[in-house]
Formats: sequence, C-alpha cells, structure tokens
Amino acid sequence: MNSLLSPILGSYGKNDCQFLLEKTECEFFSIEEKERLIQSGKRHYSELLNKESKPSNDYQDLFFDFTEKYKKKLAEHVFILAGKINAYQDGPITLVSLARAGTPIGVLVKRALEYYFNRDVVHYSVSIIRDRGLDSVALDYLIKTKKYKSKSLVFIDGWTAKGVITNELKRSICSYNSRNYTNIKPVLYVISDTGGVADHFATQEDYPIPSSMLNSTVSGLISRSLWQDPKSKRFHGCLINNHLMEVDYSQWFIEKIVDCFSKKELNGRLKDNDYSYANLGVNNSKQVMGEFISNLIRKFSIEDVNYIKPGIAEATRVMLRRVPSLLIVRTVDSDKVKHLLVLAREKGVEVQIEPSLLFEACALIKSMKKES
Repeated sequence: MNSLLSPILGSYGKNDCQFLLEKTECEFFSIEEKERLIQSGKRHYSELLNKESKPSNDYQDLFFDFTEKYKKKLAEHVFILAGKINAYQDGPITLVSLARAGTPIGVLVKRALEYYFNRDVVHYSVSIIRDRGLDSVALDYLIKTKKYKSKSLVFIDGWTAKGVITNELKRSICSYNSRNYTNIKPVLYVISDTGGVADHFATQEDYPIPSSMLNSTVSGLISRSLWQDPKSKRFHGCLINNHLMEVDYSQWFIEKIVDCFSKKELNGRLKDNDYSYANLGVNNSKQVMGEFISNLIRKFSIEDVNYIKPGIAEATRVMLRRVPSLLIVRTVDSDKVKHLLVLAREKGVEVQIEPSLLFEACALIKSMKKES
C-alpha cells in the first residue's frame, strides 16, 4: 500500500467528509469535444473533464429557491435513511459515499446518525466509474491502512435511476471480497430510488434533490473523478475547483438542511415497515423501468442505452455537463422542472411535453455520430 496516500478535504471540514481522491492535473476539453471523444470510443468519459464554469445568476437563484422549498422534505428523507442504517448496522459506522452525487447526502446522513441516534460515524467519499468500478485503492486504504472492519462499511448515494452505478458497485464489492477475503456488504442506501434498484431508500418520488442541481459548488469544490489504474496504487484523481470559491454553497447547503433537523418533529416518523424492497414484497419498478427504456429506444432510435437519463437528477446532470439532444417533461408548469427549463433555454435544447412520462423529466444525450 502506498504510504503517501492521504485523503483530501475540498471545502468540507474533516469531520464532515474526507475524499479518497488524489489532486491531479488534466487537459480541459469543451463539452462538445469531450462528447465526441467519448462517443467515438477514443477516450473513456472518466479520462476527460471540461472546465466547470459559474452557474448563471438565474440558475443560482433557482437553487436557492429549491433548497428553501425542499429542505424539510430532504431533512425527513435523510432522517429515514439514517434510521435504516442505525437499524441494520451494529458498532461504529464507516460511511462511504459515492462521489459526487452521494457526497452531500453522506455529510447529511453522518450528521443525522450522530444527532438522532448518537452513533460513532466517519465519512469518506470515493470514486466509482461506469465500466471501471469502485476505486479498489480507496477500499484498500479503508480496510488495510485505517483498519476499519469490512462489515462497518455502508455505501450511500443520492439517487438511482437505471441502476448502472448500483450494479457497478455490487460487482466491485463482490470482486473485492473474493480477492481479499473480506465481507463488505454489497448494499446501497439512497435518498430517492425511482428505478427500483437500491437496497434501501427513503422515497421513490422523482423530486429535485437540491444538491443535484449543481456540480462541484455543492460537493466541496471537487471535480468529477478521473480514473487512475489501481496498479499505480493511487486513488482516482480529481481537481479542486478553487476558481469557483465565491459561488461554493457546499457548507451553506448542509447547514440549511441540518437546520431542519428536529428530534421533536421527526422522532415519531420512523415506522416499523422498512423502506426496502426485501420488506415491501414484489418490486415491479425494475420491470416498469425496463419497458420505459425500451420504448424510448424504439421511439427515438437511440443507439446506446447510456444516452437515456431518466429522472430529474439525471436529466440535470446531462443538461449541466453533457450535450443534450432533447429534454422531455411531463409538463412545463411543474415547479419541479423549472431549473431544467432554464438550462434548456440557456443551451438551446428542445423541450418536448409528454404527459404520460414515467418520470417528471428525462434527458437524451445527443449522438455526435449523426453530425459527422
């Protein structure tokens, strides 16, 4: 194990989150150049970054509005998720969030576990990359360097949709356990599980979790992770976007939600029935999701399932850092998609209304091959 490995903090305090990532350097590409390289197969998405820019004032105002509107709902969902972890985990808890969508949620769940349940919790955020898996060097650091018990590790993310990253997580953990004779549980906790793929969740509602609206400026100023070969014994890489410090709302967002924590209001809300599919019986969400994806592929002649991003959070990610071809919404009158409509207007993306849409919104990534 590389003795020089150490966590970084971004703009969070050490008690809130430690990132098992390595500060690195990289060449920036425009969003369009990045998309062409990814779709041509010349580069993997985890090897490319565009320089993150400051959100527009209108968009930032929407983030503030959404945080105000949904802070109590999110606080309740964080409480529910913390309650599940408290029920299923004995002893000290090593919370492992999936960077970056899971990072602010991990900070909040750590705070909730300490506040409501008096649990001993540490929180690390690690990289997971589609097709390449969870950072095994980060797992080595937790298990072999820090000596945390493998059964203490709890994985958390913000939301799930199609289940690509969920499946990647489970494959990675099972493979790691097999190689290292560990017993890490391949279990994922999320706030919103619209696709029926997580093990434990607080809701299946497709609503705008405010932290999904921004990139690094609500995730400790940390960029999306960059893949590094585990043979190098280095964590996956990242940049710290210090040029965005003046619009960093990472800590502000955490405190806004924590301000809604109330033992008096929430202590009676945990029910005996667990919000997990094991206890809810037959889960039809996966089947419904599969049919939804298949219909979109046929309707729009989509060549790669990864070009489909269902749900508000995933659609937001596409609008922020990919090249979208179409934004589909149930209605343009819903407050839940107001920020997506702002992004569509700013980027000149077509908006299609589909009242029978399974989600509040769905974004399609543009095929760059059709341009050439």
